Amino acid sequence: MQDLVSFLTNQSVFIAVMSSAALFLSIKIFPIIICLTREKNLMAAPCDRSSHLEETPNLGGVGIFIVFSLCLMFSGVIVEFSKIEMKLLLAILTGVTILFFIGVKDDLIGVAPLKKLIGQIAVSFLVVLMTDLRIDTILGVLGIDTLNYIPSVLFTVIMYVFFINAYNLIDGIDGLAGSIAIIASLFFGIYFVLNELYFASLVSFILIGCLVGFLVFNFSKQRKLFMGDSGSMFIGILLMFQALIFLKMDIITQNNIFVPNKIALVTATFCFPIIDTIRVFTIRILSGMSPMSADRNHVHHKILDAGFSHIQATLFIAMSNLVVISMVYFIGDYDINIQLFIVFSSLLLIVYLFFIFNRQINKFIKQTNNLRVKVFGVAKRARFFKN
Repeated sequence: MQDLVSFLTNQSVFIAVMSSAALFLSIKIFPIIICLTREKNLMAAPCDRSSHLEETPNLGGVGIFIVFSLCLMFSGVIVEFSKIEMKLLLAILTGVTILFFIGVKDDLIGVAPLKKLIGQIAVSFLVVLMTDLRIDTILGVLGIDTLNYIPSVLFTVIMYVFFINAYNLIDGIDGLAGSIAIIASLFFGIYFVLNELYFASLVSFILIGCLVGFLVFNFSKQRKLFMGDSGSMFIGILLMFQALIFLKMDIITQNNIFVPNKIALVTATFCFPIIDTIRVFTIRILSGMSPMSADRNHVHHKILDAGFSHIQATLFIAMSNLVVISMVYFIGDYDINIQLFIVFSSLLLIVYLFFIFNRQINKFIKQTNNLRVKVFGVAKRARFFKN
């Protein structure tokens, strides 16, 4: 028995066990949520900007929240977290819980955008003040190096709120939000494990387990389930929380593997939500619309409109994200402003080339079909005169 306890308390093993437990529990709980939402008719109805054609359960965030919270709290019982880690645990669970209930209310009866924004700002302030995880330096981005305490708190809160909404906005097609979150959490989680940061590693890999289980149903045709605001809002703050721990590793642990371009890596990891949000907001403002109004101008909608399936669109965006993250490792010695320019321009170039390539393919297919019709017509007339 003692050998089993010793085995399970090994950090890497325990992280793997909890991630697997999150996956197992997710797969078990989502069918229950699907059944209940259908019985109570608590489903998302399709509208003119929807990417689905029939009513679908949209409380997937409930299952993700329950499994994530239970696994993380259970980990806190089994593992002796340090004082700093317990502080982080309480702070993030508090923030996640508040955002979760705001999201549930929004999914069920709707929440006014202003009220939702106020809630996000309040939660972001709460998490920043409780954890003291702040962006106090941006390493020369736009010529700015160090931020004083109050500007640092305000800037960090703005980043939290921006990313919560940016992540929420990409939750428009099957698998996209879940895939982006898995990529980011896997990147951060591996780095946390290498630095022996136990608590942060558990946050990353427990979330991955929950999201993999969710994608099983999100991609399903018979038992489809959407994440909803109940999931996207609190997952957004979890991703930003991981990014801040990544940026402030030197404060939390002494076993910090040196990475010279952390800001560029974080930006590359979140490049798609950031670019898509800025692009859509710009289009709406230039069109005289509210930046918070809904439309089908997102990149993922454009890919669907080009004739691709949800899975194909998700795979393309996810692979593009991985390409940009990988590329950042090769430009680590460049000036930070140049790195950020390369990150954003690279993703934009990939998307642009994709549409150009797809347009040429469609043009070729159209020309081939026209030629086939002409050849068929000539052959038909030849047979007619021959007879």
